[in-house]
Amino acid sequence: MTKVFIAGSEGTAGLRLRQRMKQRPDVELLEIDSALRKDTLETKKLISKSDYVFLCLPDDAARETAELAKSTEARLIDTSTAHRTVQGWAYGFPELSEKHREEISASKFVASPGCHASGFISLVYPLISAGILTPDCLLSCVSMTGYSGGGKKMIAEYEAAERNTELDSLKLYAIGQTHKHLPEIISQCMLKYAPVFMPVVGDYYAGMLVSVPLVSSQLNGNYSISDIREVYKAHYRSSRLVKVSEDLPSSLFAGAFAGRDDMELFVSGNDERILLCSLFDNLGKGASGAAIQCFNIMRGIPEDTGLLLG
Repeated sequence: MTKVFIAGSEGTAGLRLRQRMKQRPDVELLEIDSALRKDTLETKKLISKSDYVFLCLPDDAARETAELAKSTEARLIDTSTAHRTVQGWAYGFPELSEKHREEISASKFVASPGCHASGFISLVYPLISAGILTPDCLLSCVSMTGYSGGGKKMIAEYEAAERNTELDSLKLYAIGQTHKHLPEIISQCMLKYAPVFMPVVGDYYAGMLVSVPLVSSQLNGNYSISDIREVYKAHYRSSRLVKVSEDLPSSLFAGAFAGRDDMELFVSGNDERILLCSLFDNLGKGASGAAIQCFNIMRGIPEDTGLLLG
């Protein structure tokens, strides 16, 4: 039995992790008394007893808890923003490269990707790696998420009996171009310039649709929609969680993958104006599902163990 402690199991990602871990016969879940969840000594004691610790905490609390774990044998998976660009932490998106997968497998510290970042990076990283896009390309992105991505406070706002009527329509936020996922996007995609990033919250619980538009003049050569799709298929050919659609859909729905832990990529448009899309669950491949995938890889077991795939 692998002993697991979830620090911050009361949050949205933490609750789903707790639910999944309690269903696994190979895991013994160590739980903290709710009255002691801010007690440093009790937290350190549980970390010391654990083989793996998931950090589902605000950034500062995640940093503090990670410090507590440094003197223990526990391996950490952090779902916060705190360590995604920190040296010594593996970035938890194994499909990006064999190096990413090896670092996740071997590391004591793994940072699980952000939900918006996962969608963008899944689309742009393979094209940068293949030389179709150059690191100095100028990109933009629209990323639509269900309101669960905002955590307990946002969920309460959207589900209130007498909520603000403004929430009936789409909400564009982080309009100052300082979204917290931008640093990992720049770092992982090796970009010289941050994309113009437009995150949108919709009036539905879970699901995410990330879109990156391209025009042919942005490409480093002559590439068709079919060429780009083939690049994705080659890049993700061995992936169990990331698939590339063969279809050219007339429409996509952001909540289509709610409850799932996989991701599907779409290439549409025409050879002059190309639309890249990534469809997944912000709480699945965008949060707890990605963290569980990393946990499985770190343990050397099939990476889709305990995950819900389409």
